[in-house]
Amino acid sequence: MNLDKAFDFATETARAAGALLRDYYQRGVTAEYKGEIDLVTEADRASETLILDRIRAAYPDHAILSEESGANHQTSRFKWIADPLDGTTNFAHGFPAFCVTLALLVDDTLELGVTYDPLRDELFTARRGQGAQLNDRAIHVSKTPLLDRALLCTGFPYDRRTNPINNTQQFADFLVQSQAVLRVGSAALDLAYVACGRLDGFWEFRLNAWDMAAGVLLVNEAGGQTSEPDGAPVRQWSGRVVASNGLFHAEMIDVLARSQPWPSARD
Repeated sequence: MNLDKAFDFATETARAAGALLRDYYQRGVTAEYKGEIDLVTEADRASETLILDRIRAAYPDHAILSEESGANHQTSRFKWIADPLDGTTNFAHGFPAFCVTLALLVDDTLELGVTYDPLRDELFTARRGQGAQLNDRAIHVSKTPLLDRALLCTGFPYDRRTNPINNTQQFADFLVQSQAVLRVGSAALDLAYVACGRLDGFWEFRLNAWDMAAGVLLVNEAGGQTSEPDGAPVRQWSGRVVASNGLFHAEMIDVLARSQPWPSARD
């Protein structure tokens, strides 16, 4: 497989899906609930249709994992992981923080990742071993040396109203250990922001592969560090990730070790 062509395909597809989302956002959308507080919009579905149609046309033998449709039944060394709209709640409320994100795994190794913010026209890209870029300019993680000076970000699971293991204890612990903690509402954007130095660190539990695949590669290729909450290498399907500039990563792991239990991994 030609990864140069696959990279160009991914960036073009993310931009096309992003343009569609931007049009929906500007004219307003209708939303419905998948769960108690888990939204889906017509824009999610339209964006996913565009992405999946393009993948099937260009790479009919590849496997696909996408948020709204789940996994296809294709068995392949190559798997596309797509979130057609990360930040749906923001999108549905008119809050301008959402994106399209797309990654390619080859033999279960992340080879490329793309996250596109259509409102700011910001395209974050990474290829394994080739660094990370924002609109074709190299990006790097921040140089914040210590956790108590760090701007962090996180998110919360959709069952937080009924499940007491919901990241609120970890949020409280980091709030007093760091300079500040944000909640933006798009894990893919959060990870991209760690990669470009806008955020110093990020953690979240109960994510899906499509929320974090491209972002993990972006952070790693931008010189940062990603891990499980116990410091082990990230397992793509666990849904748990800690990301930082690497300088105070051990401090984040120490905070998390003292604030267990964590929301369970996705196996």
